[in-house]
This record gives sequence, C-alpha cells and structure tokens, in this order.
Amino acid sequence: MAPVPGSGLAKGLAVTLRTMTKKTVTAQYPDVQPELPPRSRGVIGLFEENCTVCMLCARECPDWCIYIDSHKETVPAAAPGGRERSRNVLDRFAIDFSLCMYCGICIEVCPFDALFWSPEFEYAETDIHELTHERDKLREWMWTVPAPPALDAGAEEPKELAAARKTADKLAAEAEKLAAQAAEAAQAEKLATEATEATEATEATGTTGTTGTTGATGTTRATAPDPSEPAGPQDGDA
Repeated sequence: MAPVPGSGLAKGLAVTLRTMTKKTVTAQYPDVQPELPPRSRGVIGLFEENCTVCMLCARECPDWCIYIDSHKETVPAAAPGGRERSRNVLDRFAIDFSLCMYCGICIEVCPFDALFWSPEFEYAETDIHELTHERDKLREWMWTVPAPPALDAGAEEPKELAAARKTADKLAAEAEKLAAQAAEAAQAEKLATEATEATEATEATGTTGTTGTTGATGTTRATAPDPSEPAGPQDGDA
C-alpha cells in the first residue's frame, strides 16, 4: 500500500506540537551540578599503593596513552640466611587524556585494582599538552571514586572475603585452643600444688602424733606397777 502523501510531514509536525506544549528545562550548569549515573566514565583515578608496575595497562591500551617509568630496588632478606629480593618502584604514571578514548580496558586488565573510574569530568584545559596528567593528579581523582555497589541478596561471597574470613576463623580457633590448654595446665598445676601441700601437712601431723603417744606410754609403764603381781617389800619394812 502506497503511503499517503504528506504523512511524514504530519508526523513531524505532531512531534513538534507535542514538544512545544511541554515546559523547557534548562540545566543551570555550573551553578547546579548534574546528577551523574553511578558508573559514569569521567576520568581515571590511580591507587598508587596497589600498582606493581606490571605494565599490563600500558601494553593493552589501544591508544598508547599511558606512560609508566620505574626502577628496581633490592629488598633485604626477611630472615637470617634468606635471599634478597628485588621489587619495582613506580617513578611515573601519566595518562594523556587527549588520546584516551575512555574504553576502560586498562581498568579491566589491571590485576591489582590500581585503576578506577571516577565521575569527575571538570578537567578541561586551554592547551592540549596540559591534558597529560601525572600520578599526583590521578591520585587526587582517586578520592572521588564512588564506593562499589552492594552485592545482591543471593549473590555468592567474593573468594577474597571468604578466604580472609576462613583464615581469621582458623587463627581465632587456634588462639582459643591455646588459651584453653594454658588454662588446663594452670588448673592442673594448681591441683598438684594443693595435693603436695596436703600430703606434706598430713605427714607432718602423723609423725608428731606418733612420737608423743610412744613417749607417754613408755613413761606410764615405767612408773605404774602391775596390779596382778604381789607387792614387793617397801623401803623401811623389817
């Protein structure tokens, strides 16, 4: 069926008429800041403490806009006889936002969670060369990164949290076991001490009582005559 001549024009005018009847809303920026979505891709923030200079973000960047410099330092052995180790120390981490296309690949491939999206977007410059921001500026943007969204009610617990909780529970159980063993040892030592003191006291009492009775009996037999025997002559009898 052939379209009716002028139907397209009528539809366009209808849209125009509907728009004309609505109230115009103007965002009063910069006096009123816009309400950005939670996952807005404004700028990239750097959490420097987590960066191990693995260079993975710079290698995977399709625009080659990440510049990283580092040097190696020797770490002394942690224990006597141990082996010294070397670690990478970050000297420079810069991103050229005049080349960045905000794909987020660098954030996704970072294995140590050192890069994050920040909703900050007010970093325009008058010179394109000033759009290369160093790690100090990237670190300032890190504090504007919103907190991660809460997990769903039925979601599984992250493996990192489960492993950390398992280790904490294991250490707590070992501490309780050691405390119980220490309490049992203290109780056993106390009972042994009390038994030893009681034994010594009993032995001392028994020895004293036996000695006193024997002496008294011997004295009585020496001085008192046996009534069944006839009385002997007394001193003074003729």
